Amino acid sequence: MQHLPELVGIATAMMIGAVSPGPSFVMVARTAASVGRFNGLLAALGMGLGGMVFSLASLLGLHGLLLAVPSLYLLLKVGGGVYLVYFGIGIWRGARTTLSAEVQENSLAPMSSRFLLLGLSTQLSNPKTAIVYVSVFAAFLPADASLIFKMIIVFMVFLIEASWYTLVALVLSSTGPRNMYLRTKAWIDRAAGGVMVALGIKLVTSYESV
Repeated sequence: MQHLPELVGIATAMMIGAVSPGPSFVMVARTAASVGRFNGLLAALGMGLGGMVFSLASLLGLHGLLLAVPSLYLLLKVGGGVYLVYFGIGIWRGARTTLSAEVQENSLAPMSSRFLLLGLSTQLSNPKTAIVYVSVFAAFLPADASLIFKMIIVFMVFLIEASWYTLVALVLSSTGPRNMYLRTKAWIDRAAGGVMVALGIKLVTSYESV
């Protein structure tokens, strides 16, 4: 296959980025442990869709747009940071809320499309992820890449993001991790909420340019 080394390079960089701890991991892990495997899988699907959005935007020239309009990057950073802070505060405030019996029974937890949207919005809340995508594509994407090759990359990014977070959801929704979460819910939620707030504040207050 033409450009196979470049494809392998992009895939490797994307996999390293996907498994790096961050707000996406916290959200999927907590969702899977608290409201069931299927909702965790919906969140993982949202992560994959978010990765597709970023990869498409990067291939369509997002970096050039952000360079041309620096205030847009600032707006995205502040908006994403505020979202993470808001989400983190919500987790913290709900730390002592007791989960209902049907939610505690992981396999019977009712599915809700809001977790797909939550996964998507969490993925898209950090514009720095888009910059990582742009950097990886700039480093590995061949200058003569065809439209088909670019579409393969977009689909590959979806598979990498969705597969990793699917694994996270499956592991964290299994009996052992779920029971541990239920026993220590208040502490875990406070830690997760604190991490989200810290990441949001860091995003808002960081001074890196595009």
